[in-house]
Amino acid sequence: MKQLAVIILIFFTAVTSTAQTKPAKDSSVGFPQAFTGKWKGTLTWFTADKPAKTFVMRLNILPADSGYFTWQIIYGDDMNDNRPYTLKQVDAAKGHWIVDENNSIILDSYWIGNRFTGVFSVNNATILDQYWIAEDGLHVEFIAYETAAVSVTGGTSNDIPPVSSYKIKSIQRGVLTRVN
Repeated sequence: MKQLAVIILIFFTAVTSTAQTKPAKDSSVGFPQAFTGKWKGTLTWFTADKPAKTFVMRLNILPADSGYFTWQIIYGDDMNDNRPYTLKQVDAAKGHWIVDENNSIILDSYWIGNRFTGVFSVNNATILDQYWIAEDGLHVEFIAYETAAVSVTGGTSNDIPPVSSYKIKSIQRGVLTRVN
């Protein structure tokens, strides 16, 4: 259970707040060049049944050998929760990248709509993660929801397809600022 909480803590995403944040002046900024650097900020973790929690997050995106980039996530001020991943381009035309956790887990992500985003499932949770640059910094949002549908409605005719709804488990969001 603790492993699930840690995994979810890393990758929650919310798709809200588009209207709440000003896009960067150059909204066509490229990925990952505009994202390179060392970033630090505070994420807030929201669940329906508990008070919100905050924690420090660092994200280091730096050029590495062979055209790759680091994708190092560090949680907490003590920097003990250090996740040294690798960012690799798969298909530039399709905006397809992978985040290689360097432990046999590889997450597919995409540069689309001026956001770096991906979706994956682990331990009965599906997680949507998003990163984007706005005038106030690097925004990070994660939303986690149950993999199994809470309900399926509709499906009563060819014109009305079945529609599945899902329980939202938690949302994390924060803004990181460049520290170098």
